[in-house]
Amino acid sequence: MNASAPLRILLLEDDPVSAEFLRAALSLVATRVDMATTLAEARALARPLAHELWLFDANLPDGSGHGLLAELRDAGISTPALAHTASTHRDELDGLISAGFADVLVKPFEMAVLETAIRRVLRIADGGTPDQHDPATTPALPCAKLPLWDDESALRALNGRPEHVAAMRVLFRGELPQVSARIAAASTHGDAAALRDELHRLRASCGFVGAARLGSAVATWQTAADSADAQADIEADIQRVIQDTLSSID
Repeated sequence: MNASAPLRILLLEDDPVSAEFLRAALSLVATRVDMATTLAEARALARPLAHELWLFDANLPDGSGHGLLAELRDAGISTPALAHTASTHRDELDGLISAGFADVLVKPFEMAVLETAIRRVLRIADGGTPDQHDPATTPALPCAKLPLWDDESALRALNGRPEHVAAMRVLFRGELPQVSARIAAASTHGDAAALRDELHRLRASCGFVGAARLGSAVATWQTAADSADAQADIEADIQRVIQDTLSSID
């Protein structure tokens, strides 16, 4: 992207794997990327600093991206904003647009999709046609029939750079045990909201690193997370695929 002026972007994302992917993607188009993992950090950075663009996660442990956007708009800050989310529910995506985001990116997405969205929102010339890929229209395949890794997908997401794929998978591997423990705790306590949140973030991370079998398992179970009867099955199935994924990295 050849912007005519320096581009400074504020990124709000709490998941380490998603944050690293987005930071790397944004560093290709921005002069500076300011990172925030909580609403409080983003708020502290957004008020005094002049950003050309905000990129906010829709759902965070301490609140919502659209809530923060409303607060900043009430403070008179009109910086253009994009939302990113792993949700594929049309009403949620439409709600983010209604809340004031210029566009919503559904994770996982490729770097080129992000660049196109930034061009469009900031009206940078020669941005090309937005990628119309919508994970909501892509049928989930039985996870047992999928390979553990989709290297081609991961390379596409990371602009064909195998060294970035390798680095992201090391980070992903380091996060999986903690994710596994949080999924187990949510299932044990019957906490559907926490389970949904963990599945939501894990699905995005899987897409960025090409963890095909685990990502498919998560997508299959996301719609059943509210069912108390299904939670034990969800946890057992996903834990099995997590262990397979971890073993393949080892």
